[in-house]
Amino acid sequence: VYVKRGIVAADPRTLPIGSVIEVEAGRYSGIYTVLDTGSAVKGHIIDIYMPSYEEAIEFGRQCVKVRVLRLGWHSDPSDTFSYGIAG
Repeated sequence: VYVKRGIVAADPRTLPIGSVIEVEAGRYSGIYTVLDTGSAVKGHIIDIYMPSYEEAIEFGRQCVKVRVLRLGWHSDPSDTFSYGIAG
């Protein structure tokens, strides 16, 4: 898929492709779907799409609250975890 708002990259061993999460991250708070992975995205780290390089640099790397609404394509809600964001 092409990257766009509402998509995050995550470690598939932690958040499998198709997972739906709720992120508390200031103006980037909202519901996201895991549709990407990345070589630097390991463990409890997610990478949120941001429309510009400048926004990503301004946001930086932060700890945010993530609630798993669906783990993978076919599962029930899970627990709440703390994740870091690579902006």
